[in-house]
Amino acid sequence: MIWSWKKGGIVLGLVFFLAVWLVKPIGVSTQYVIADGIVGSWFSEQVVQVNPEAKSGFSSPNAYLNKSGGKYAANIANPLSYGLVFVLSMIVGGGIASRQMKHREAKVPDCPINRGLATSLWYPFIGGFVSLFGARLAGGCTSGHMMSGMMQSSLSGYVFAVSAFAVAVPTAMFLYLKRSQ
Repeated sequence: MIWSWKKGGIVLGLVFFLAVWLVKPIGVSTQYVIADGIVGSWFSEQVVQVNPEAKSGFSSPNAYLNKSGGKYAANIANPLSYGLVFVLSMIVGGGIASRQMKHREAKVPDCPINRGLATSLWYPFIGGFVSLFGARLAGGCTSGHMMSGMMQSSLSGYVFAVSAFAVAVPTAMFLYLKRSQ
C-alpha cells in the first residue's frame, strides 16, 4: 500500500498532534547526544555518575550532559525512554515503508551526482546526518523546530521551515532539472 502525500500528511499531522497532546513536543536530536553519551560511557565510567544531590539523581563532568540537573546524564544511565523508542520507531517505520514500496529503484530520482542506487542513497543519508549534526550544534532539532515548532505557532519553527525550503528547493532544481534539459 502506497499512500498519497495528502493521506500521509494528514496521518503525520494527527500523530504529531497526539504526541504533543499526550506526551510532549516531538524532537529527536537529543537522542543524538544520548547515543554519544552511551557510547562514551562504554569507554569511561566517568561520563555518568550517580549523584543524589542532582535533580535527576545523576551528573556528569561534561557540562552539556550535566545541564538541567543532569537530565541528559540520567537518560544515558537509563536510555529506555520515550525519545529512544520514538527514534527506533522511526527507523522501523521507515524500513516497513520501504519494504511496502513496489518499485524502490524507480523512486530514486535520476540526478547528475548519482552513480547507482547505493551511491544515490548515501547522499541523502550524509545530508541528513550533517543537517542533524548542525541542528544539534545550534541547540535545536530539525523536527522540533519545523514540525513541532510550527504546530505550536513558534516563530523559530516558521523561520527554520522557510530557510530549509529556501535552500532545498533551489538545490533540488539545480541537481534534478539540469539533468532533464
